[in-house]
Amino acid sequence: MTMKEVKIPFLTVVVVAALLPIWVLAAAKQHHQIGVETKKLRFGSDGQFKILQVADMHYGNGKTTTCEDVLPSQFPTCSDLNTTAFVHRMIQAEKPNLIVFTGDNIFGSDAADAAKSLNEAYAPAISSNIPWAAVLGNHDQESDLSREGVMKHIVGLQNTLAQVNPLDQDVIDGFGNYNLEVSGVEGSGFENKSVLNLYFLDSGDYSTVPSIGGYGWIKPSQQYWFERTSAKLRKAYTSKPQAQKAPAPGLTFFHIPLPEFGSFDSSNFTGVRQEGISSASVNSGFFTTMVAAGDVKAAFVGHDHLNDFCGELFGINLCYAGGFGYHAYGKAGWDRRSRVVVASLEKSEKGGWGAVKSIKTWKRLDDQHLTAIDGQVLWSKSSAGTRRKKTVGGT
Repeated sequence: MTMKEVKIPFLTVVVVAALLPIWVLAAAKQHHQIGVETKKLRFGSDGQFKILQVADMHYGNGKTTTCEDVLPSQFPTCSDLNTTAFVHRMIQAEKPNLIVFTGDNIFGSDAADAAKSLNEAYAPAISSNIPWAAVLGNHDQESDLSREGVMKHIVGLQNTLAQVNPLDQDVIDGFGNYNLEVSGVEGSGFENKSVLNLYFLDSGDYSTVPSIGGYGWIKPSQQYWFERTSAKLRKAYTSKPQAQKAPAPGLTFFHIPLPEFGSFDSSNFTGVRQEGISSASVNSGFFTTMVAAGDVKAAFVGHDHLNDFCGELFGINLCYAGGFGYHAYGKAGWDRRSRVVVASLEKSEKGGWGAVKSIKTWKRLDDQHLTAIDGQVLWSKSSAGTRRKKTVGGT
């Protein structure tokens, strides 16, 4: 993308650099130098788009960083390198179209050099040449880089589609609020239309309001951006060419779960809940905002490592990935895990690929066989909101 296209001409940036928010300059530099738009996301010729979610790597200093909550037999040889190996295994097994890291990507207080730890944590994604995206958790900024600094570093890495913040909104809380559009199959009637929309938000770290303790939350400025972006995408999808009656399905990714994740018990979710829901102590209303928008079908988080369930509430599936990283707290004998999400297209009357037909998910365990578990349909066009179990592995 040229500087003109991001609406910040190069000469203007030089002249008014001191007057612009630093994230604007960082985003402009990212678009100019790396050419994010050359990595346009689209469905493959098989009519599928696969996302690998990696939650809570908690990467420290590499091979010198020990593991937490593993079996005694595993401890002597276990380090951050086990986390790296797991990322490699998942990429090789699933061959995703996009990798999404949903926060606490590094464990800042144990990372001596944040930039070095970030580089090593994302190295498997970078070397795979697969596009990847990331949001921040509550621990990423606890080393020698601020949250802003961490996000600026991330957007400068190879193959990332992450953005510091949207360029079309002057004031927004946090760092790492952006969206990605996934176009239909090349050569189909949907090749220039986003048929799957991905929203990424910074859920913060800790409350900045003195009278309110606990974790952070998604602020009104971020929700305003989400509402505007969702409305714009809904309008585009329901307009010609290939005007659709309903909006394209959307997925959201952030770190800290919403209070609504506490709405389920073992009778109405798939997976396990082994610890409390560590949401903010106040309800920001973002769940209601998503429901009102009408396009979001699922939200994916991390943060609570021993929870890996998906439960549906008012048409939106709220999903944990389960703990991924070996330097993160866990449960000895309970395998680290990752979530896979696959959107599949329907066949048109003429035999080509059309709009999204269904969204499925499963998890894989970091065991000997990379076992796939808890396959389920999150959403289907024919029976929106129905949740039923499927054979694992996407079949």
